[in-house]
Amino acid sequence: MMKLVSSPNGFKSLPRQRVFGFLFNSTKTQTSKSETSSDILYNRVSSVKDSKVSIVPILDQWIQDGNTIKKNQLQAMIKQLKLSNRFQHALQMSQWMTDKGHNNRAVNDNIVRLELIAKVHGSEQAEEYFNDIPKESKHVYMYQILLKTYAQSKSVEKAECLWREMSDLGFDKLSFAYNTMLYLYAKVEQYEKMENIVDEMSEKSIRADRFTYNIQLNAYAAASRISEVEKILQTMEADANVGLNSYSYAIAAKGYIKAGLIEKALEMLKQSEKVISGGSQGKKSDYQFLLKIYASIGRKEDLYRIWNLSKSLWKVHYCMIMSLLKLDDITGAEKILEEWESNEASDTLNDFPFHKLMISAYCKNNLFEKAEMFLHQATEKGRKPCATSWEILATGFVRANQMPKAVEAMKAAFLASQNGWKPDHDSLTACLLYLNHLGDAVKTEEFVRLLGIPCHMSTDECVGLQDCYYNSEIEVDKLDDRNGGGSDDNDETDEHETKLPNPKLNALF
Repeated sequence: MMKLVSSPNGFKSLPRQRVFGFLFNSTKTQTSKSETSSDILYNRVSSVKDSKVSIVPILDQWIQDGNTIKKNQLQAMIKQLKLSNRFQHALQMSQWMTDKGHNNRAVNDNIVRLELIAKVHGSEQAEEYFNDIPKESKHVYMYQILLKTYAQSKSVEKAECLWREMSDLGFDKLSFAYNTMLYLYAKVEQYEKMENIVDEMSEKSIRADRFTYNIQLNAYAAASRISEVEKILQTMEADANVGLNSYSYAIAAKGYIKAGLIEKALEMLKQSEKVISGGSQGKKSDYQFLLKIYASIGRKEDLYRIWNLSKSLWKVHYCMIMSLLKLDDITGAEKILEEWESNEASDTLNDFPFHKLMISAYCKNNLFEKAEMFLHQATEKGRKPCATSWEILATGFVRANQMPKAVEAMKAAFLASQNGWKPDHDSLTACLLYLNHLGDAVKTEEFVRLLGIPCHMSTDECVGLQDCYYNSEIEVDKLDDRNGGGSDDNDETDEHETKLPNPKLNALF
């Protein structure tokens, strides 16, 4: 029998004015001993980085070892996993609580579970879970979660049906619900329905907030409906409760850029900068947005000006490098990266995104020697480039028809890979086909071993190997039998030729 200790501290009542700030209250344990044991368990759980690996055995073992765990401690762990975007593991822990009788599916438990199911499995499973909850136990937040999930999946009919049900229950007075429907209609470009939502809000005296306006701004800017964009801007300026922020001006600027009205776009960007500088310090996201927009219209001088204002902020370097590379300024990007690597904090951060940006840029410009040197230098510095960085280099070599180097880079990718990683489908196919045409059994077997495919299989059927690697449902024995003989060679070849993901690969050989 598992030793689960019920917490005397239940959830506090949920304040109605908050939408998704409901998930957990403070869960500090009563003694340092229990706090320490909770930390130990969380460290064990958090050490599982691969979302495909279940954390349930760790939880089971914790109980089997005679340890206890309180419900509020588990809830705190779920909250932390969610904050780390580890929704799969958070869902596993929530389900484990139910399986072990420590979760009686109270309102708060159902809210958390529903949100996690929506994030991990999508709208269909979220809908099933929602329908399984008794009507009297359904909280307004549950309706909001499901409505948001429908909107994200563009399920217009289901969203409208749930919206009518919410109206019947009196839940249609919340601006969140209106904003969600507005967001949905914007995604599917149903502008007339967007206008109907805004009119209904006005009729019911439901105050529009900044989200209401920005959803409309985004939609009209994306559609280059400039008159509507300007109308929204005027309405926001006149609304003392909302006003215009830097993001609103920047969105309007994007709309002007798409419509080819660059001078008006620059005016909006200057207004955005003015709002940012009016605060004590601009936010990282504000500057990142400006960097991307100035890069999109080739304004390198403005790009560096914003960079000088923002480079002291956390993690703006990546956005600056990306912006410079968009302008094909590789030298400038290298200098920013060098500055980043000289920062003491960079040693504790994941440098993989920087690696991928630079390798992609080098390969795009056929600077393969620089790409190789960059990866080797990173390795020498102890930064250990990830599998995807090597794979990008391999793909570059494939496109340049430098197949021996492509194979070596792909091998490096496999050696650097972690569980669950798989390379680009076409690049792997090209490497397998090259090895097949090369006819070197030793090199082929060495490469195939990295794929984790039994080496007794025939290496002649490269696409068969690829199918085995990418499709876990294919039975290795059956594939081995198929490759081993007994079937007509011509039929086998024809079958595989129709399965090639990219027929142009044949031109490489």
